Amino acid sequence: MSGMIWTGLAVGLAFAGLAVLAWCSFRVWLGVRRLARELERTRRRLEPEHSALRAEVRDLRDARTPVDSGEGVRSS
Repeated sequence: MSGMIWTGLAVGLAFAGLAVLAWCSFRVWLGVRRLARELERTRRRLEPEHSALRAEVRDLRDARTPVDSGEGVRSS
């Protein structure tokens, strides 16, 4: 009879442990969803500035002219 009690107790504790793990994983999943939404919203908000910055860098790169050092070595 004592073995049945320990077996039932072990099964009950295992189930309780799995329930705690399931609750924690659900909370993590909710946090990940919230973070993904926040990242997407931030990406959409920064997209115009990012495009403008890329265009400005491209314009600066295109406007750069090679410098002649006068020593026969060309720098690009």
